Amino acid sequence: MDVNRSAKFAIGQQVRHRFFPFRGIIFDVDPEFANTDEWWTSIPAEIRPVKTQPFYHLLAENDSSYYVAYVSEQNLLPDDGPEPVNHPQIPEMFEIDDHGLYKIRTTSAH
Repeated sequence: MDVNRSAKFAIGQQVRHRFFPFRGIIFDVDPEFANTDEWWTSIPAEIRPVKTQPFYHLLAENDSSYYVAYVSEQNLLPDDGPEPVNHPQIPEMFEIDDHGLYKIRTTSAH
């Protein structure tokens, strides 16, 4: 796999996990795996991703909680559902535009 390829998903994009019941908003992207080997080996072998692909940091939610997730590109799908993600940290990082898209919040120094 080409480690210099572009990320398929963008910061602010709403996505869902391919196998697990959670979704989220992307707030950062690593061009390839940048977590611990312990984290990587904790993923079941049959769905363990290759390390040479983009990995995404998500403000994630499921039916019972909010958290930050780290997910490989191969395990994400676009989430085009009508319901917005309601993670409590979203207002700190994003503004929602008139079309319902998440735009990274810009800060100004005083």
